[in-house]
Amino acid sequence: MNALIEKLTGMDKMSDQVIATDFLVSAKSGVQNYAVAITETTSPQLRATLINQLNDMITTHEAISDYMMSKGYYHAYNLQDQYQVDMKVTDTALKLSEAIS
Repeated sequence: MNALIEKLTGMDKMSDQVIATDFLVSAKSGVQNYAVAITETTSPQLRATLINQLNDMITTHEAISDYMMSKGYYHAYNLQDQYQVDMKVTDTALKLSEAIS
């Protein structure tokens, strides 16, 4: 992204948040996918491998969540605070759209 547009829209400060949010969403999806795969497999060896992978993904999700909460990017236990963060991200996306147009 152009550095000028990043500065105008505030995205220069939000890049870390955007990356962390994308990583968190991917980790959540991974947890779901591993859980489904475990219920579908008939091989005990494969099931054990998938369970290990699921546990690793849960640990990754926890680490990302903790990081995001420590930075103020994610408020898992306070809906009002999370709403404010989401609105700020939305406003930034709208400003970016306007700046590009």
